[in-house]
Amino acid sequence: MAEKKLSKKDVVKAFWRWTFFSHANYNYERLEATGLVHAFKHVIKKLYGDDEQEYKACIKRHMQFFNTEPHIGGVIPGIVLAMEEERANGAPITDDAINGVKTGLMGPFAGIGDTLWQGTLTPILLAFGISLGSQGNLLGPVIYTLLMFGIMWPVAYFCWMKGYELGKDGIEKILGGNQLQMLITGASSMGAIVLGALSSQFVTVHCSAIIKIGSMKMNVQETVFEALFLGILPLGVTLFTLYLLKNRKMKATTVMIILILLGLIGGGVGFLGAAS
Repeated sequence: MAEKKLSKKDVVKAFWRWTFFSHANYNYERLEATGLVHAFKHVIKKLYGDDEQEYKACIKRHMQFFNTEPHIGGVIPGIVLAMEEERANGAPITDDAINGVKTGLMGPFAGIGDTLWQGTLTPILLAFGISLGSQGNLLGPVIYTLLMFGIMWPVAYFCWMKGYELGKDGIEKILGGNQLQMLITGASSMGAIVLGALSSQFVTVHCSAIIKIGSMKMNVQETVFEALFLGILPLGVTLFTLYLLKNRKMKATTVMIILILLGLIGGGVGFLGAAS
């Protein structure tokens, strides 16, 4: 029997299909499974098109629940492509082995991807985009979009191709070391620093209260809060919001309502107001 070999064009085509359609039919029953099958469509036909039973079995095993971060996590479909290619050529790779790799790796790589994209890259790029956009510069959203896609696609492509190149054994060796944990820790720290910088720039809380002692008037904002800790009110509101979201597990809409009520009450009693 002739060897069945995937070409680079086959692997790249699967990458682009996954990139654009991983969430096209996202649902609570299978999440990204149908997007994965669509990405593999031509590969499944090439590897198992001459065996109807194996063809149906391949579709069935990839219709199982699957969910991960699609860019960094694209390394997993890359690994699976290599495993399917080996299986089509007679390697003793079972359905459980393939699905075991998917279910075993989708969580760790989702954590890595979400940390890098949502917790690090997105806040950093938003810092540039929002700063320009808040000044009325239309380049703000344009720069954000170009930088996001300019970084995201090359990284996603590299992860996908590296997964196919290394296969299951290579990825297990990487996960066995502490390099990924160091990467996650560094990315988390960077994301926290950037979010702190954004908070200090865009969270504004001003105390308008004035204490009168005889003929003397004391501005509470200047003489108390700014003298005690510059920016203590915005920091307090930010930490209070974090506490409600993370520790009290409140919904974002509930927290927003609480902050609005605090603002209305503070403004009504003359404690909070616009900076003069």
